[in-house]
Amino acid sequence: MATRGKFSYYVEPRALQVADRPRKFLAAFAAVLEHGNYAVALDSYARLVARCGRCAASCQLYAVTGEDQDIPCHRSELLLRVYRRYFTTAGLLKARVSGASAFTLTDDYLDRMGEQFYRCTACRRCRVECPLGVDHGLVTHLARWLLAEIDVVPKALVAAVREQLEGAGNTSAVSVAGLKDTCEFLEEELRDTWGVEAKFPFDVEGAEYVFFPAVSDYLLEADTLMGNAAVMHVSGGSWTIGTGNFDGINYGLFYSDRMFERIIRRLIAEVRRLKGRKVLVGECGHATRSAWCIPAYAGADPPEVVNCLEYAWRMLEAGRIPLKPERIPERVTYHDPCNLARVGRITEEPREILKAICADYVEMTPNRTRNYCCGGGGGTVSLDEIRPFRTGLMGRKKAEQIRATGAQLVVAPCANCKKQLREVCEDHGLEGVKVVGLHELLLRAMDFGVAAPAAAAGAGLAAAGDSSPTG
Repeated sequence: MATRGKFSYYVEPRALQVADRPRKFLAAFAAVLEHGNYAVALDSYARLVARCGRCAASCQLYAVTGEDQDIPCHRSELLLRVYRRYFTTAGLLKARVSGASAFTLTDDYLDRMGEQFYRCTACRRCRVECPLGVDHGLVTHLARWLLAEIDVVPKALVAAVREQLEGAGNTSAVSVAGLKDTCEFLEEELRDTWGVEAKFPFDVEGAEYVFFPAVSDYLLEADTLMGNAAVMHVSGGSWTIGTGNFDGINYGLFYSDRMFERIIRRLIAEVRRLKGRKVLVGECGHATRSAWCIPAYAGADPPEVVNCLEYAWRMLEAGRIPLKPERIPERVTYHDPCNLARVGRITEEPREILKAICADYVEMTPNRTRNYCCGGGGGTVSLDEIRPFRTGLMGRKKAEQIRATGAQLVVAPCANCKKQLREVCEDHGLEGVKVVGLHELLLRAMDFGVAAPAAAAGAGLAAAGDSSPTG
C-alpha cells in the first residue's frame, strides 16, 4: 500500500477499511484451503515445523545480508504460523486456552508479511537443499496470492496484468499495428544484414506452432526475435503469430492464481482460434513455466508446449540448422533461468547449442538446478523502485559468478533475466560484459549460404523425432 510499511509501491486499497484486512485475509485463506489444492502441502509443512535453517546456506540473499528474516524457513513460518493458529484443531484449542495471550493476526503482522514475501524471488533454490522437501517458493507464492486479496501487491504487477486482461491485451500495450510494423522492420533487417528472406507470419490457420514470446521482446530484443525467425526459416518450421494474443508473459504466476488462470485461458483460446497444434514459447523462463500448466486448463487434447531452445536443439541435432565453419570467438557463459532449470527440465539443450557455435564456452559455478537466480525473479525485476535491493543485494552473487568466468557474453534465454542481468552488470561495474539471447548468437552462427535439407512446412520437429537430451 502507499501509506503502510517500508514499500511505497503497493496498490491503494479498494475502499477497504484497514481494520478489515485480517478478516479478509483469513476469509481468502479459508477459501483457498477449501477449493484449492494447497491444504495437503501446508498441513505437511506445518507439522514438520521446518525451521532447521539449513536452507540459509542456499539463499543468495541471506549470503549477503546474514539477517534472520532472509532465511527461507523463517519467512515461510510467517504464513505457517497463521495456518496453525486459525486452520488446525490444535491451534484453535490452544487459542481458547491461552485467551488474550494467543497469537492474533494483525495489520502490523500483514505488513511484515508483505515486506518479507517480496524480498524473496521464489527461485526455489532452497527447495533443492531442504532435507525435508519443504518448498518455500510455493509458500511464498501462496502468501503473495493471499496478500493480493487484501491489496498488498506491487502496483507494477497489477498494472501489467490489468493491461493484459482489460487493456491492450498485452503487458507492454503493444498494438497489432505496432507489432506488424516491428516485424516488417525485422524482416528487412534480416534481408539487408543477414541475407535471408525469413518472415514473421501472422494469423496462419493450422500452423504447427503458435509463437508466444515475452511481448517485451518486440520492443527490446530484436536480435533474439530475428534469431527465432531465422531458425524457423531454415528448419522449415510451420509457425504463426496470433494477432489476438501474442504475449507469453503471465505475471499472475508472481502474485495470484486467479490472474494466472485467466491469462493461461487466453493463451489457449488463441491457439484454438488459429487451429494450432503446439505452443512455441520464446526465450522466457516464467512464460515457459506458465505454459507447462496448459494441460491442467485445456481439457481434452491440450496443445503440446515447446520452448524455442528445445526446438532449436532438435533442429540442430537433425542437421536442419547450417552453421558457419568459424565459431563465435568471444568467451561465452550461460545463465540458467530458474524457471527453466530448477527442476532440470531445460538444462542441456542450450549448452549443446552453445558448445556447437562457441569457441570458448565456460560454465558458471554452481549451475543447472543449483544455479543462482539473476536476482530479479518472482516479478521483482519489474519493480524499478527497489533496484538497489535487487541488483545490489539479490544480484551480488550472480555478479560474482559472471566476474569469475571472465566471459564477454552472458547468454540469458529469459526476458526478465536479460533486463536484470544488464542492470546487475551495470551496477557492479562489469564493464565489457554483454547480456544476449541464445538465438542472437545462433543468428550470428548460421550459414545462410548453405541450404538446409529440404523440408515441407511443419515437418521440422517431426524430422527430429522425439529425441531428448541425455546430458
